[in-house]
Amino acid sequence: MRVLCAMNGGNGPQSYAQNSSYQRGATEVAKEIIREEIDKKLDIKQLSSTSMDPFCIADFGCSTGPNTFVAMQIIIEALEDKFKKEGLTPEFQVFFNDLASNDFNTLFASLPPERHYCAAGVPGSFHSVMFPKASLHFAYSSYSLHWLSKVPKEVTDNTSPAWNKGKIHHGGAKREVLDAYASQFAKDLDSFLNARAHELVDGGLMALLIPAAPDAIRESHTSTITEVECEVLGSCLMDLAKKGVVDEVKVHMFNLPVYFTFPNELKALLKANENMDVQRMEILNIPGKQVLFPNRTANVLYLRAVLQGVLEKHFGSGIVDELFELYGRKVADSSFFFDPENQDLIVIFVLLRRKMRT
Repeated sequence: MRVLCAMNGGNGPQSYAQNSSYQRGATEVAKEIIREEIDKKLDIKQLSSTSMDPFCIADFGCSTGPNTFVAMQIIIEALEDKFKKEGLTPEFQVFFNDLASNDFNTLFASLPPERHYCAAGVPGSFHSVMFPKASLHFAYSSYSLHWLSKVPKEVTDNTSPAWNKGKIHHGGAKREVLDAYASQFAKDLDSFLNARAHELVDGGLMALLIPAAPDAIRESHTSTITEVECEVLGSCLMDLAKKGVVDEVKVHMFNLPVYFTFPNELKALLKANENMDVQRMEILNIPGKQVLFPNRTANVLYLRAVLQGVLEKHFGSGIVDELFELYGRKVADSSFFFDPENQDLIVIFVLLRRKMRT
């Protein structure tokens, strides 16, 4: 079941632009790693044997708001420093990719005026090819690859062992549900990597920031804090079903197209790809245990900014206010979400190089 939806647009209080500071923080932490890897791994002599004017960069899953501009500034500055060492000053072209429903109007209205690159938007799912063969030199994606291309069909099939009745995510669900999500993630990641391998020049680089769960979570069969949030949201939908606000069958047929991978799982999937070489993979060292949401309001606004489109597509817009009001009350009654010790999601940095074509 395909339920692809963009983040909330605009610049209002419920927009993704105003509720994505945590993601921006991870990009800032990765700044020095990105600069170091571009300096060490970008082979200008090899790239100069192909067309390199302009030098083309793409952000896959750019969304809207300032985060993509922060990342592009980091990348462009690192590239400029690298090229200066070679006495070169190429022009830079940046492509911003996201779903066609993404708020590109707000994105381009807020482009940095002093940017050192030309900008263009490329709408479409990054699980398929978006650019001509060997046309990109550097690819980037942050906080996007946990979004699946579709919900695994097994979890909404009442004849399947993986039927996820009464739940909307694999968090807290039975093993068959997690396996179905993991299988879909593996397929989607392979599609993503192969699409980028088509688009990248030989020797081209790709940097990824991927939200994930520690391997210990899988081994202990427990849920991350984000999965617990999904469990609570699912319970709110069931409460609305019991009140007759939504059809209970509709709740049983709804699952979020989101999967948080694990380091060992991700490492195996990346190494299995025949077109890309893993140059670096590590868990980002984010100082301290940052509370993702310091209070109920921040939690509700973030979740709404991220999930409103998916929810409206399945249930309609009429339930959203009541749903998140109910969710907010449940969150406020629990200290679990605001305890730094429960902040167990991690972010994995990956650098890949496009193998030479034979």
